[in-house]
Amino acid sequence: MAAGGSIDALSQFKLEPVLGLDFTQSNVMMIVAGVLTFGLLWLGMRPRAMVPGRLQSAAEMAYETVLGMCTETIGPEGRAFFPFVFTLFFFILFGNLLGVFPFFFTYTSHIAVTLALTVFVVGLVTVVAIRIHGWHFLSYFVPQGVPGALLPLLVPIEILSYLSRLISLSVRLFANMMAGHVMLEVFGAFVVMLGAAGVIFWIPAGFSLAVNVALIGFELLVATLQAYVFAILTCIYLHDAVHLH
Repeated sequence: MAAGGSIDALSQFKLEPVLGLDFTQSNVMMIVAGVLTFGLLWLGMRPRAMVPGRLQSAAEMAYETVLGMCTETIGPEGRAFFPFVFTLFFFILFGNLLGVFPFFFTYTSHIAVTLALTVFVVGLVTVVAIRIHGWHFLSYFVPQGVPGALLPLLVPIEILSYLSRLISLSVRLFANMMAGHVMLEVFGAFVVMLGAAGVIFWIPAGFSLAVNVALIGFELLVATLQAYVFAILTCIYLHDAVHLH
């Protein structure tokens, strides 16, 4: 909340150096996300019990879910891409979830981060397609069964559609995370402003608080869903690169 009682919902996305270092809170949260992912797998799988505990069950479920996503979407070749998709999924998942908690930061709310991830994904997909199919990969942009006279029109459209993944994949994640946190900030500010305005405003303040609690639950759902969507779309793009259709 800015001075004068106005709401500055975008101030939460401002990057600031941490402890005078070149690292920002975004970089710190990325490290935290990596540590949490490593901790989930290492601590979860360390017991190797026949009857798994909660943490081991969570680790096994995470492993099997992402592996199934890769093999079912890409095919048997998906096992080769499992480590990449697994890392990508949990990097985004923890990046989305951490920002819901106080004093934490959602690095996936910055377009620079989501665009960098998307450029890497599209670049990897293109390299995989060229490595497997050579320059026959260019046939991907030539729709089958189309008269030759229409190719000068359709080929540029197919190329633009391919490149539009850079925008759709990155903006979808960035916009969803940013919008959710803006809503949390706005309704949280309403609670403070109405609560401080007097007893007569306590009822609308309570309503705003209830909305904020519901938004937190919704944000947790969206955070998980957006990580899944990013990962499954990556698998679909890899499927197209491997099978060239």
